[in-house]
Amino acid sequence: MLDDAIKTQLKAYLERLQQPIELVACLDDSTRSAEMRELLHQIATLSPLVSVRESDDDVRRPSFAVGRPGEPARIRFAGLPMGHEFTSLVLALLQTGGHPPKVEDAVIEQIRSLRGEFRFEAYISLSCHNCPDVVQAVNLMAVLNPGIEAVMVDGALFPEEVESRQIMAVPALYLNGEPFGQGRMTLEEILARVDSGAAAREAEKISAREAFDVLVVGRGPAGAAAAVYAARKGIRTGVLAERFGGQVLDTLSIENLISVPHTEGPRLVAALEQHVREYEVDIMNLQRAEALEPIGADGYATVRTASGATLKARSVVLATGARWREMNVPGEKEYKARGVCFCPHCDGPLFKGKRVAVIGGGNSGVEAAIDLAGIVSHVTLLEFDAQLRADAVLQAKLGSLPNVTVITRAQTTEVTGDGEKVNGIVYQDRTSGAETRIDLEGIFVQIGLLPNTDWLRGTIALSPRGEIDVDARGQTSLPGIFAAGDVTTTPFKQIVIAMGEGAKASLAAFDHLIRSTAPAAAPAASAVPA
Repeated sequence: MLDDAIKTQLKAYLERLQQPIELVACLDDSTRSAEMRELLHQIATLSPLVSVRESDDDVRRPSFAVGRPGEPARIRFAGLPMGHEFTSLVLALLQTGGHPPKVEDAVIEQIRSLRGEFRFEAYISLSCHNCPDVVQAVNLMAVLNPGIEAVMVDGALFPEEVESRQIMAVPALYLNGEPFGQGRMTLEEILARVDSGAAAREAEKISAREAFDVLVVGRGPAGAAAAVYAARKGIRTGVLAERFGGQVLDTLSIENLISVPHTEGPRLVAALEQHVREYEVDIMNLQRAEALEPIGADGYATVRTASGATLKARSVVLATGARWREMNVPGEKEYKARGVCFCPHCDGPLFKGKRVAVIGGGNSGVEAAIDLAGIVSHVTLLEFDAQLRADAVLQAKLGSLPNVTVITRAQTTEVTGDGEKVNGIVYQDRTSGAETRIDLEGIFVQIGLLPNTDWLRGTIALSPRGEIDVDARGQTSLPGIFAAGDVTTTPFKQIVIAMGEGAKASLAAFDHLIRSTAPAAAPAASAVPA
């Protein structure tokens, strides 16, 4: 199972164990069970503090638990945690063995203070790059709190469960047998949902902060660059966002970031966050901006969040990015995550051997169709235009695949289903007007992006597409308010461009500050009348 290089690396990690751990396997006569037995015994040979035994205390087979001898195990892997999930296994071993997690003390205390019984089940696919965040989060919670259990379930290995629970997108997180969350979730997001008072407490803390010189709203590549450039000027810098990384987290392969021949979205996001944290930047997580008030007579702009927090800043950089564009046809919302998907890398394995459609003929759509063709029985690619818009090399690859059908001049008009999941799609031929229905089980939407500016309408000048109008310096229609990245009218939505635009907007904000009369220090926003 493990090659020599991985064994050597894992052995070095296991030297950090501070107390014994026990791996308890529930196996049968299957090939997967044999592979799991081999994996566990290989791990045990790498450290004298790791032991293995077999049991029959779990109905999912193959599976194994990670615990401490003599104590009930609270972490279980139903499936082989390889691929993207291998890191989840390594962290489970280390944290169960007493190695301290890289988490803030306040978060650890919040986890330990939770009262009640929480049994998390995280359904994943091994090709999903978003799933490990969820698995690692609930595993850590299980390590720190005896009232919490965490189980990773490989959906491809337990298709009956996936079918019975109608899981058609991963990660899918269940709590005590009921659906809890869908898609990427951070530890802080999960905690905020199980700890009902956390949001109000955090909003109160945020509102008590002193005013910022530069407040960056958004934490994708543009927001991260803006924060770094502002902090390097030695001015008070804050970053407000729901999650670090934005849509980059959903990008599997990145091969056009200059000087970095190849990386993956989550890896790049981790590097961005680490870089920002090297400076004195006040990072405020899980906060969605809800309103912006222009700079007033007191010299400060105001940003209000959905959680009720209020922040003051002498200048603001808006870098809220964009989200996947939806088709906006009947049936789409009803069957989202029940056959309508947006991430082929994450959810593709759940449609193994089935029929799917890809909507969109740009690079993203054609790449999705190519990837899915190796998993599903058939892919139908529907393109609104008269021809595909993807790069020629991608179109050539697509044309070589025997199980792909390309239909151009096709306008999707409806998603159909049986009440539980998708069973078809309807499109209209834009030349003849004829409507056709295709029987299928999954639909992957890849038709571009929408800027996250709904909260700014009526406050700031937007383009007809909803993008923030900016000039060459990133200046918006409001003095002292700047914007950068995919949320703006800047053409060509690329990571490298967003980074540059974030840096430029931050420098422009600093220039604005030094040319403006500095107001007296503002009180905490909570003390300012709404």
